[in-house]
Amino acid sequence: MKDNLDVACENVHSFIQDTLYVVNGKWKLVILSILVNNGTKRFGELSRESGISPRILSKELHELELNQLVSRRVCDTKPVTVEYSSTEYAETLKEVIGAMIRWGQNHRKKIKGQ
Repeated sequence: MKDNLDVACENVHSFIQDTLYVVNGKWKLVILSILVNNGTKRFGELSRESGISPRILSKELHELELNQLVSRRVCDTKPVTVEYSSTEYAETLKEVIGAMIRWGQNHRKKIKGQ
């Protein structure tokens, strides 16, 4: 029989898996970081700033949109432009993204210092 601690650990693992399912992949957190920290970007700007190919960026943005982390706005211009923004829901990841940026900076310094 499982005790409360075992059940709590299973729940923690489930929550981590849920989070990773939504933000998993090489690019999703990069995209979210740009949009959360720098605001709305056009598709081309986002591609250049992130270094992501247009095909992969399109796929990742679509998945982020399905998970309500990114909103897409088609502008009535010639040629048509599309803008992407982080949603209020994505803003709840700001602290996590900031912590990851800080950890990455410290890790890079540590590794280079060896």
